[in-house]
This record gives sequence, C-alpha cells and structure tokens, in this order.
Amino acid sequence: MTETVETRPRDEVYLSTVRRAFALFPSGVVSLVAAVDGHEVGMVASSFTVGVSADPPLVSVAIQRTSTSWPRLRAAASIGVSGFAEDQAALARQMAGPDRDRRFEGVTLLSTRSDARFVEGAATWFECTVHDEVDAGDHTVAFLEVVAVRTAEALRPLVCQGSGFHRIAP
Repeated sequence: MTETVETRPRDEVYLSTVRRAFALFPSGVVSLVAAVDGHEVGMVASSFTVGVSADPPLVSVAIQRTSTSWPRLRAAASIGVSGFAEDQAALARQMAGPDRDRRFEGVTLLSTRSDARFVEGAATWFECTVHDEVDAGDHTVAFLEVVAVRTAEALRPLVCQGSGFHRIAP
C-alpha cells in the first residue's frame, strides 16, 4: 500500500505521514561521547551524514532542540563519534535510553588523549571537533570536523530503518 499526502497545512496527519516516510530511509547509527568535567556525556543519533565535505573533512548530525546532552557535549574539546557495528543494537538502545544512570552501564569506552570517548567494538570511529551549527526547524544540525579516524572494515554497520535496527545483507 502506498500513501500520498499532498503538501498542505502542517496538521498532525501530514506530519505523521512525513515522519513515517523519513523512517523508511536507512541511516547509520552512531554514539557521540566525550568526557565533560570528569564525567562521560553521550547520546545516540541516526541522523548522521558522512562526506559533507572532504576539505576540511566534515560529518553532520541532526540533534533535537530538546536534547539536554548536546549542550554539554558541544563544550568538549573533542567528541568521539562511534558508528555502531551490526551486533551492537542492544547497546545502541541502552545508550539512547532516557535513563542517564544506565546509559554507560557495562559499556567499555576507549579513551584518547583528548576528551573523545569511543565505544569498543564499533565499526568506525571519528574523533571530531565542532565546526559549526545551524538551526533547522525543531533540530540543530551540527557540522563536526574529523581530526582522526579509525575503521574496522571487517565489521558491518548497524542501520536504522523503519524505526528499527537492521543488518546490511552481503
């Protein structure tokens, strides 16, 4: 079944249909984690884009304006962005959950010489600094400059599509 809703005033039916359409588009799932004032602060996002720019190397992430983690994270000198591997769906759900006390329970975070923290076993790691931010509706789009990168090419990424986590078939 296909559903078409023409552009019209932004009522709940229209916005609900747009959200469902957005959810059909697959995207990677990442954590953003840094040490801030001696404590790990983190969040999970599925609105992550790589290759925004090659020079300087930029990635982007869209963050809900209601986020209480982003204002703390953006203050860090650097942020660790970990692209979850396909076997880390439960970990991604836990780190995305509302219970801040459980967010890092049992999670092995790897440190660098900077504030960035990375999830052990992730498929990719990007150490980033905040390059710019742009207001975008009910979100803020953060452009992050990649200052270091590591990949585990043998691992496949975790993908979010249709409001659920999936594996990429070979």
